[in-house]
Amino acid sequence: MLVLVQKAGPLLMIEIDRPELTHRSLDDLVRRRLRQWPQRPPGALETPKQRGVWLRARPGEPDAALQPYLRLPGSQRLRTMPDGLWLHFSPDPTDAYCDILCIEACSTLQNLLDKRSRFAPSTISLLAVCPVPWLLDSVAANDATPRWKLMRLLKDEPTMPLVLPVRDVRVLYGLKKRQYDGFARTQMPQAHEYFCPMDALTDEEGASNPAMRALISRASGAANFMALPW
Repeated sequence: MLVLVQKAGPLLMIEIDRPELTHRSLDDLVRRRLRQWPQRPPGALETPKQRGVWLRARPGEPDAALQPYLRLPGSQRLRTMPDGLWLHFSPDPTDAYCDILCIEACSTLQNLLDKRSRFAPSTISLLAVCPVPWLLDSVAANDATPRWKLMRLLKDEPTMPLVLPVRDVRVLYGLKKRQYDGFARTQMPQAHEYFCPMDALTDEEGASNPAMRALISRASGAANFMALPW
């Protein structure tokens, strides 16, 4: 950031390092790009493991105050709000759950460590919370269908938030190129973790990038099986 400083002599221009501003602007850019992604994650496989409906939960439109979020059972205050969040809803009302694909843009290694800790394997299930206004809102600007009507879990218009246990977690982390290269050379991801260069998330054509689609196609429970019975 450039700041003008008036002293006794001429006006001076001093550059002040404000990394938090850079991080904020990068996060905003990633969210703007992710809003262009479809309701179904690009490259997500059609498999017997996931026969329900995919919906993009985050990021919503800039004026959308209430969007789905993640939390632990019994905790209302500590919420996880990924930069990108896609929900796959169970097709069976008698066995209600969701699967999640999260996308996190990490500007620093400390930011990466913090975000990885939120999705570390645990014996406690995450909960996905879908607020009522989000459920009642139209699925897209060109589709006036309320989101809840696309879900086979709901038969009537909801009056309470939909809270679902998370069955499966997949997280895609975007890292700046130098950090991505170093991580790819020296670190081993956990089974639910996937990584990409930040440029792939800020790309205007990111949703149609063959490499991105191939990566997300591997972020599926079906990828762990030699073959699935149909």
